[in-house]
Amino acid sequence: MEASPPSNVLWWDKWVEEALSTLDSLKVLRSLRPICLPTHKIRVEDGHAFEVFDEMHQWDRSSVEVQIGEITFRKWMHDTPSSGEEIVYGTVAGDNEPGVCQEKFKKLILFSGNDYLGLSSHPTIGKAASKAALEHGMGPRGSALICGYTNYHRQLESSLADLKRKEDCLLCPTGFAANMALMTAIGSIGSLLAGNSIPSEDDKIAIFSDALNHASIIDGIRLAERQKGVKVYIYRHCDMSHLNMLLSSCSMKRKIVVTDSLFSMDGDFAPMIELAKLRKKYGFLLVIDDAHGTFVCGKNGGGVAEEYNCEKDVDICIGTLSKAAGCHGGFIACSKTWKLLIQSRGRSFIFSTSTPVPVAAAAHAAVRVAISETWRRKAIWNRVKDFHLLTGIPVTSHIISLIVGSEDKALQASRHLLQAGFHVTAIRPPTVPPNSCRLRVALSAVHTREDLENLAAALSSCINFQDTRIYDCNGYARL
Repeated sequence: MEASPPSNVLWWDKWVEEALSTLDSLKVLRSLRPICLPTHKIRVEDGHAFEVFDEMHQWDRSSVEVQIGEITFRKWMHDTPSSGEEIVYGTVAGDNEPGVCQEKFKKLILFSGNDYLGLSSHPTIGKAASKAALEHGMGPRGSALICGYTNYHRQLESSLADLKRKEDCLLCPTGFAANMALMTAIGSIGSLLAGNSIPSEDDKIAIFSDALNHASIIDGIRLAERQKGVKVYIYRHCDMSHLNMLLSSCSMKRKIVVTDSLFSMDGDFAPMIELAKLRKKYGFLLVIDDAHGTFVCGKNGGGVAEEYNCEKDVDICIGTLSKAAGCHGGFIACSKTWKLLIQSRGRSFIFSTSTPVPVAAAAHAAVRVAISETWRRKAIWNRVKDFHLLTGIPVTSHIISLIVGSEDKALQASRHLLQAGFHVTAIRPPTVPPNSCRLRVALSAVHTREDLENLAAALSSCINFQDTRIYDCNGYARL
């Protein structure tokens, strides 16, 4: 006879159900909408030679042509909550490998992903991962400081340091973890200099953060505040006059300014030239999160700082390998001394298992491919121009934030696009402020002009281009 669960466990079930009910009433209950990946036969007899290409191939389209099951489609259309359970796995007849049970699928063009260059389906990158997996499995499983750091990780770090024109680089499990590690390391400086005591107000670190910085920066700063070694100033979004005022009125000698280089929800660039000028004036440390600019911006894919010719003015650059690189992981490009501090005090780095060797191998191949295949950068910026010409909306980057207002309007527009064959998600609170809900359209180098024409036609029947804002003027502080 099975023992009954303890009464407190049953209470927890009740409490969780009540919490979910509250989330549902607030319309912030989130759902998983599983995409079904088709099987492609890829030739492997070419060996493991490093190959790059000068134009789009059919495999590139795998990163933007996806499909979802009919059940998922219906749940999405009716905004029915889902944990992804509608995907049922069975066994393919005559094969011992697991496969998805037969189901009708709806094909979609993906306009909501972050694979900006379409590298996730590149055969050279896949071969690099498979070669490393066959030779080493997943590699040593441990934190980088214990046994998880290998020659593959070092090779990737070196290539990223060269790309960002920095002395060194530290790999992290994700871009989120990279920001958390840096901020907690910054938060430790004051107490370390004060002999492991709480520093005086003047000896703390002053952190100046853009109001619309990414959640990982915000959470990292919050954790740094708990260490009682920093004082935080929030400046209005991209408002250099406000930042200048805050800097001029701050008597603290240790100052750091941190900003996204390309903002993920609004698609606008940080004013890099003005930031560089303020850095020269006040002598602060400039930190940028270049998650959405790396490999896309700049002649060599060096990112937003390269695009604005101010790489020397950026002291520390955070980046990710899960967006334009089409892989997974994060990194911090910095000096050797900063690297040593972060790997010694960055908790999200210290206490995380290192990136699997096949992922590191794939990411290194992706860096080489992204630099070499310059046509991809040209293609994505051509798609930005196409969107502007087709809609009249003055977009400035591959991230297009179409602010429609209410949550109902955004959801209705997203469902209309889903019906028309486009995967475009509605962005709602708490990710964005109330009444600034939006459709977030993300362009890729492997979208075609025809894709953009069809998307523009579908958009025109659910939103008014002339009344659509692309930037949120509220400067909503999420910290």
